[in-house]
Amino acid sequence: MLVALLMGFSCGVPLLLTISVLQAWMKEEGVDLAVIGLMALVGLPYTLKFLWAPFLDRFTLPLLGRRRGWLLIAQITLIFSIAGLGRTNPGNEPWMVALAAFFVTFFSASQDIVVDAYRREDLSDEELGFGSSLYINGYRVGMLLASGGGLIMADHMPFSMVYLIMAACILPGVFTTLLAPEPDTPFGTPETIKEAAFNPLLEYFSRQGAIWILAFILFYKIGDTMASAMTIPFYLDIGFSKTEIGMVVKFFGFWATIAGSLMGGVLMIRLGINRSLWIFGFLQAISTACFAILAQIGHSVSALSAVISFENMSSGMGTAAYAAFMASITNKKFTATQYALLTSLMGVPRVFASAPTGFFAKNLGWESFFILCTLIAIPGMLLLLKFAPWALRSSTNREL
Repeated sequence: MLVALLMGFSCGVPLLLTISVLQAWMKEEGVDLAVIGLMALVGLPYTLKFLWAPFLDRFTLPLLGRRRGWLLIAQITLIFSIAGLGRTNPGNEPWMVALAAFFVTFFSASQDIVVDAYRREDLSDEELGFGSSLYINGYRVGMLLASGGGLIMADHMPFSMVYLIMAACILPGVFTTLLAPEPDTPFGTPETIKEAAFNPLLEYFSRQGAIWILAFILFYKIGDTMASAMTIPFYLDIGFSKTEIGMVVKFFGFWATIAGSLMGGVLMIRLGINRSLWIFGFLQAISTACFAILAQIGHSVSALSAVISFENMSSGMGTAAYAAFMASITNKKFTATQYALLTSLMGVPRVFASAPTGFFAKNLGWESFFILCTLIAIPGMLLLLKFAPWALRSSTNREL
């Protein structure tokens, strides 16, 4: 469990170093906003990581084993990439910045692939829930350190020094990799690249209900995702100041999410993954509906605090169950490839479902918009009837 937490921290640190922190640095250096916007493209490795995941499944390095060997290489190259990004000059060499940032996202995504596979292979099915919640909490702490801590430090030192310090923050992950045990491989490993690339798909789609599970991954958090995409404009529109939003949403939101992830992990030990998906999904939908109530109440810091606390807590619980479920349905022979495919699919609603939310909010009004987001959660919940019935504690107990 400690390994899951520390590896989550190591995975969370790099993410915002190529987004919010880099954007702040480029803005300070006077880089054109169009160029800053295009810099988002350096994040493509996070959505395309399934393309090289079979390579990491297929080959075993002579040092430390299949998982820890690749993980050590990813972390060391990530440290040098982050430090290298800090040595660039955004004002004079924006394309060199883009290249350095691309290396950071590539090696960060590679680290994610191996850590996800390691967690699945190292933890038993019963431990996956709590282990996933600790991983997510470590990830969020890493993100907070990089974004909040990085920007605060940038007020007192050059960005080059900030990136050097952030590169050093990967070292706990390196020590974890060196000290942690290599997971067993009782199901064997792929013997060819073809087997590593195509057999995971063939194995997955040979299962009963495989298409329904993919639909569930797409729809389970779609309502929550759509609502989250428009919350900042919503807060501003009903009269909250940016300071109120920052203090309440960031402070209450962060700790509520941490609490929700931990509670979700503990409850999954007792309830099992299937029942947790039902309960946490229902709480997610109710928390989305609370925004419609907030739209009726209007400007009230206490009401905002209550809604944010409930929404982030339920979202943290739902995300923990969601991650544990995806890990539980992967075949341990092709863990890296199958998990990379599922997590890439998980990101689709964040892009496509969020795109029309502004149109819906503008034409429906805030109250009706959040009610719509609540109703959109129903299909994802109904899909649970197909492959995760309440009476069965875990999907891994079935033919899946």
